[in-house]
Amino acid sequence: MHNIYQRLLTKETGLSVIGLGYVGLPIALEFAGKIKVTGFDINTERVAMMRKGIDPSKELLPGAFEGCDIHFTSDPEDLRKASFHIIGVPTPIDDHNLPDLGPLFAATKTVGRILKKGDYVVFESTVYPGCTEEDCVPILEKESGLKQGKDFKVGFSPERINPGDKVNTLTTVTKVVSGNDDEALDNIANVYSLIVEAGVHRAPTIKVAEAAKIIENTQRDVNIALMNELSIIFNRMNINTYDVLKAAGTKWNFLKFYPGLVGGHCIGVDPYYLVYKAKEYRYHPQVINSGRFVNDSMGFYAAKQLVKRLIAAGKNVLQTKVLVMGITFKENVSDIRNSRVVDLISELQSYGVSVDVTDPYADSHEVMAEYGLELTEVKRDDYDAVVVAVSHDAYLSYTEENFKKFMGNNTQGILVDIKGIYRSKINNLTYWSF
Repeated sequence: MHNIYQRLLTKETGLSVIGLGYVGLPIALEFAGKIKVTGFDINTERVAMMRKGIDPSKELLPGAFEGCDIHFTSDPEDLRKASFHIIGVPTPIDDHNLPDLGPLFAATKTVGRILKKGDYVVFESTVYPGCTEEDCVPILEKESGLKQGKDFKVGFSPERINPGDKVNTLTTVTKVVSGNDDEALDNIANVYSLIVEAGVHRAPTIKVAEAAKIIENTQRDVNIALMNELSIIFNRMNINTYDVLKAAGTKWNFLKFYPGLVGGHCIGVDPYYLVYKAKEYRYHPQVINSGRFVNDSMGFYAAKQLVKRLIAAGKNVLQTKVLVMGITFKENVSDIRNSRVVDLISELQSYGVSVDVTDPYADSHEVMAEYGLELTEVKRDDYDAVVVAVSHDAYLSYTEENFKKFMGNNTQGILVDIKGIYRSKINNLTYWSF
């Protein structure tokens, strides 16, 4: 097994990536510029698009597929050509905020069935500490009839891709790597060093690497929750939170976090994995749980603030119409998974408000399939309020006049600015922000 790195370099064998979403596809293409790659995904439509050089996630530049030695497939048998397997499938949560490891276990079974002596399996999917060795390795051993360490090696190298970020990318961010023994660690580190210009950090154990990933997003989640809680307090004092943060941020050691809706497949999900595992050790994390509660409630909170202002303006809420601009989980991406904008929309609808939703990045079919919501082109001018929920670049140049037109030049119109983009720029409309 010690020569896996050299065998990859000479293309005597290949590397496979299982799961070609926003994590897997960039990894597969980067490696395909250096070595032979098999890209596997169970979604045949996505595979067909990638064979045509199209990124279904709309994250990559048009030339990303050029000069790549890669075969896209949905046939598990094609994985036998590879000896180094990277699993990067989603690890979401279910309706009860518990880890949903179904996709990960299914991918692990797929790899286990084609596993050969001398193969490597590296997991990139975010999990709780212990998942790779305690949950995934037994599946690999059962499906393959082989033994870890003796017949095949495993490792964990957490993904650190930030959707929409063109600066902090796969190649420019240090890659944390780990392996089940020193030999595995050396080979895994060497393989990733082929594509990661920033270098690798060798974690001493697989569990350390798993834990490092899970706390990256947990730390951000707790800090954003503090900002959200402060924004609720400052709102009652009639103080703009963003103005407070701008002032406080002039101190060198003030951490620059901001209030907002915390969704997506990382910050809004990963802390629940750590909470789940902590309970196995009879510890109930109070700070992490409190942060999750605050952040998960902010969409409902924003909707209530808007309804209060509609009533204060003398509106019959059952006859009001609101335009929500943006439904993706963050700015300038097409990803709608775990978008907390949906909480705001559903809360408004629960009051009887008629809601239209628009977004220049989101796919209308995906939004309908995921949330049962229809995206619309803005053609009317009789909205009672506009909510700018996501700070897409396309919205940054909007002025008060643009919003007035959406509201028929109604001076009683209300603008809800979730990200504080237009603060100090609105003079006539009723304005509210976190």
